[in-house]
Amino acid sequence: MENTTVKDGKTMAIISYLWWIGLLIAFIMNSSKRNSFASFHIRQMFGLIILQFFIGLISRYLSWTVGGILGIGLLILWVIGFIGAIQGQEKKVPLLGDQFQDWFKSIG
Repeated sequence: MENTTVKDGKTMAIISYLWWIGLLIAFIMNSSKRNSFASFHIRQMFGLIILQFFIGLISRYLSWTVGGILGIGLLILWVIGFIGAIQGQEKKVPLLGDQFQDWFKSIG
C-alpha cells in the first residue's frame, strides 16, 4: 500500500476503533473520498461491533461467564486492530479478520 494512502487514511482508521460512534464518524468521513486503508479498518471494526452484539446476547441469555470470557477475547482483538491502525498496518484481527473483509466488502 502506498505511503500516502496510509497517511491520508490513518486518522479515519484510528477514529473507527473508538466504539460505534467513532465507527460512524469514520464511515461518514470516508464516504466522500474513499481511502482503502481507512476502509480496511472500518470493516474490521464493523465486524468487531457485530461480534460484540452477539457476545452481549450470549452473556444475557446463556451464560455471563462464557460471555465474559468471550468479551476478554474481543478486547484482545480490538487492541490488535487498534494497534495496527496506529502503526499504519493493515493487520487483520486473528480468527475473523479475513471473514470481516469478505463479508463487509461493500462497507467503507
